[in-house]
Amino acid sequence: MHSSVAAPIQAQQYSSAVATARQNLQSAVNSVRSARAALAHDELTEQADRQLLGQQYVSRQTYEQARATAVASRETLRSDLQAVTAQQAALRTALSNTNQRLEDQATVAQNAAGLDEARANVKLLQAQIAQSSIVAPFDGQVTQRLLDPGAYAGASSGVFTIAQVSRVYVVANVPDVDLPAVSRGKAVTFTTPSLPGRTFHGRIFDINTTPTSGTLSYRVRLLQSNADLALRGGMFANVSVERARHADVLLVPSAAVMNGASGPSIFTVAGGKAKNVPVRVGLQTDSVAEVSGDGLAPGTTVVTSQPGGLQDGAAIAQAGAPSHVASAGLDVR
Repeated sequence: MHSSVAAPIQAQQYSSAVATARQNLQSAVNSVRSARAALAHDELTEQADRQLLGQQYVSRQTYEQARATAVASRETLRSDLQAVTAQQAALRTALSNTNQRLEDQATVAQNAAGLDEARANVKLLQAQIAQSSIVAPFDGQVTQRLLDPGAYAGASSGVFTIAQVSRVYVVANVPDVDLPAVSRGKAVTFTTPSLPGRTFHGRIFDINTTPTSGTLSYRVRLLQSNADLALRGGMFANVSVERARHADVLLVPSAAVMNGASGPSIFTVAGGKAKNVPVRVGLQTDSVAEVSGDGLAPGTTVVTSQPGGLQDGAAIAQAGAPSHVASAGLDVR
């Protein structure tokens, strides 16, 4: 039984023992009183019968019976007095046992302190057990094992490198002159030589507000879903960002545009002769240019390989498939 439960029970037992001892002592004292009264009566009877025996008023048998009764009363009184002495000793013992309660309370306090210490040890052991398990802070894949089985792992020792690749960052550096073309949330595409034939579509997640140290380029990151885990850390990527888009414009090969003293122009072919047409140039890529000008229409043949000194009205000899003005949308990246 736990001491905190036993102590109140023992205290109650001590109190009950004292009460019982007092009751027993009082009963013994009452017995002594009764025995003394009986002895006084029997002694008077013996004395009276002795006198009457001398006067021959009672028989010797009557006297002997009175004397035996007095002797028995003396023995009863002696026994009752001894009982009183014994009950007084029992009461003293019961009273002394009540002091044991202080010792019991001290034992309870000591046991309570021991219990608190044991509980603290349990928590310490539970913490040590928990620390013996390795739990990653997030779901991912083990990309590197830093310790071999059986090696000692200290408090600051790395055990594994975990990578979460269900979503990955794609990092690109954008020159300051191209910053107006990028903004957070803008759609982009990118490819990687590691996965030929695949084009990934994403959006800009964040843009650094300061350039990369020693450059005039700004770091741009895409937060890309990677459900099939095809993208891996360290891959190179080519990111394309749309700078401008024009729909339904006239496009010619970039080689067809000439920049002369009077401005840009192209040579068209009509009736086998060259015709110089001044144009206004819009969006351009490495291969095509957006143009507008009088007389231009989709399907118009243009000159892409211009010999030196080509003049308006000069005869044109066509070699290979002709190039034409096309009507399409153009976006510049």
